[in-house]
Amino acid sequence: MEFFEEFPSLGRKTLSGMKQAVDETFKGFSRAYGEQLENFFDPLLRFLIWFERLLEATPWPIILLVVGALAWIGSRSWKITAGSVLAFVVIGVLDMWEDTMATLAIISVATLLCIAIGIPIGILMSRSDRMQAIITPILDVMQTIPSFVYLIPVVMLLGIGKVPGLIAVCIYAIPPIVRLTNLGIRLVDKDVLEAADAFGTSPWQKLWGVQVPLALPNIFAGINQTIMMALSMVVIASMIGVKGLGVPVLRAISNQYLALGLMNGLAIVALAIIFDRVSQTYGKRLQAYRQGGK
Repeated sequence: MEFFEEFPSLGRKTLSGMKQAVDETFKGFSRAYGEQLENFFDPLLRFLIWFERLLEATPWPIILLVVGALAWIGSRSWKITAGSVLAFVVIGVLDMWEDTMATLAIISVATLLCIAIGIPIGILMSRSDRMQAIITPILDVMQTIPSFVYLIPVVMLLGIGKVPGLIAVCIYAIPPIVRLTNLGIRLVDKDVLEAADAFGTSPWQKLWGVQVPLALPNIFAGINQTIMMALSMVVIASMIGVKGLGVPVLRAISNQYLALGLMNGLAIVALAIIFDRVSQTYGKRLQAYRQGGK
C-alpha cells in the first residue's frame, strides 16, 4: 500500500546530482561565453543609453508636441490626441517625467526589436507548416513560463543592467506579434493569391505586395499586444536594474508606500491606454481601407 500512498520519485541524491549538473553546465557556459555575449549586446546597450538620454534631455514642450503628433497620425482623433497630451502633462506635474522617459525608452527599443525579430519569424511560420509546428511550442513556453524563471539565466549570463532587462521584456512580449503575423498571412484570401499568381508575380512580390499588406491589421494587432505585454514587464524589469516607472513601484512595495505605488502604477496604465488606443485605431483604419472605405 505504501506504493499508492506516495508517488514514486527519484532519490534526493539523484535529483541533487541532476540539478547540480545543470547548474554547473550553465555556469561553465556563462564563464566561457559571458564576455562575448556582453560584447555582442554592447551596441544595443549604447543605443538604449543614447535614446534614454535623448528623451530625458529633450525639452518637455517638444516631447508633448511629438506625442500629440504621433497620436494624431495614428488615430486621427482629437479626443485621443488631447487625452494623450493631457496624460503626459499630469505625469509631469506629479514629478514622474524622468521615470516615464526611461520607461518610454526601453519600451520603444523593446518594441522595435520585437518587430524586427517577430515579423520575419511570423512570415517564416506562415510559409511552412513544419516551422509552425516547431515554433508554436516555443512560443507557448515563452508566454506561460513565469517571468522570474527566465530572469535567472539572463542575469547569470549578462549580470544586472539594462540589457538583461531588455532581453527579458522581449522574451515575454514577442510571442503575440509572431502569432498574429503568421495568422494574418495565412488568412489572406486564396482567390487573391491565385489572381497574383495569374499576373506572374514572384513569391517575393506576392509576399510583400499582396500578403503582408492584407495582413497589416493583424500585424498591428500583434504590435499592440506586444506593447501591452512589454509595459506589463516594467516592474519586473526594474528588479534587475532597469530604470523607469517600475523602480518607484518596487520601492513602494518594499516600504508599503501606497501613494507612491499608486501614482506610478497609474502612470504605467496611462501609457498602456495611450499606446492601446492609438494602435487599435490605426489598425481599424487599415481594416477599413482594406474593405474599401476610410
